[in-house]
Amino acid sequence: MDELLQQIFAGLATGGIYASLALALVMIYQSTHHLNFAQGEMAMISTYLAWSMIQHGVPYWVAFLITLAVSFAMGVGIQRFVIRPVEKSPILSVVIVFIGLLVILQSVAGWIFGYTIQTFPSPFPSEPLFENFISSHELGVIALTFIVVGLLWAFLRFTKVGLAMRAAAANPTSSELVGIRVSSMLALGWGLAATIGSIAGMMVAPIVYLDPGMMTSVFLYASAGAVLGGVDNPFGAVMGGFILGVLENVAGAFLIGTELKLTVALVVMVVTLIVKPTGLLGRVVVTRV
Repeated sequence: MDELLQQIFAGLATGGIYASLALALVMIYQSTHHLNFAQGEMAMISTYLAWSMIQHGVPYWVAFLITLAVSFAMGVGIQRFVIRPVEKSPILSVVIVFIGLLVILQSVAGWIFGYTIQTFPSPFPSEPLFENFISSHELGVIALTFIVVGLLWAFLRFTKVGLAMRAAAANPTSSELVGIRVSSMLALGWGLAATIGSIAGMMVAPIVYLDPGMMTSVFLYASAGAVLGGVDNPFGAVMGGFILGVLENVAGAFLIGTELKLTVALVVMVVTLIVKPTGLLGRVVVTRV
């Protein structure tokens, strides 16, 4: 029983990381209706930036805040200069741009920082608060995820800019008619998604270590979590990330072994698309033809 509880708590911690990246994926999907295949690599670049500052003596939380600001600017810049010119192009063209961005960011990270695996510090105490059940880092990841989700919910629900973002994502044409600058709202969404993704990168780096390919498997899990919860529902994606984290850990520990844990994400994604393509909290869109 103790081992089961330990795996559940560990799954909630990894699920918090998947939830953060899934949330970033959904925010971009709402505005572009495409999955950003480079989301993990954007988070990886941000994590390397934080690591470089920490290596030069910058305190962790100062480096954390600077990284969030730079990540926001990176997301806005990518939307303005990379995605905006092709946003009205055929779907295949946009997908190729995303894949090209993935390869470029991963190659640039390897060129600048090398492919040697680096350790990344955790901001949380090394001593576990609850012996044998959950580490301080895992507990901190869960708490930070809920803080991010709460702040995002409050921003989208209670601020004029947040409401404008939701309107621009739901109906760009009508939003433009009432004076909302849809292009600016899309750039803001990309900036927020890059910021949230950078948090996921900095939280997962102490667990998986830091290298240019560190986010590949995390991206697959986050994508599966977004599909499970609903790719058009940010809070459904968060729920899907937590569920997937628990399923992965429990199945890996008691059913299939750690070597096949990645198949859990793929099976969940395939089953969800077959049984309920909209996800658990996704909405069904009916179009008159």
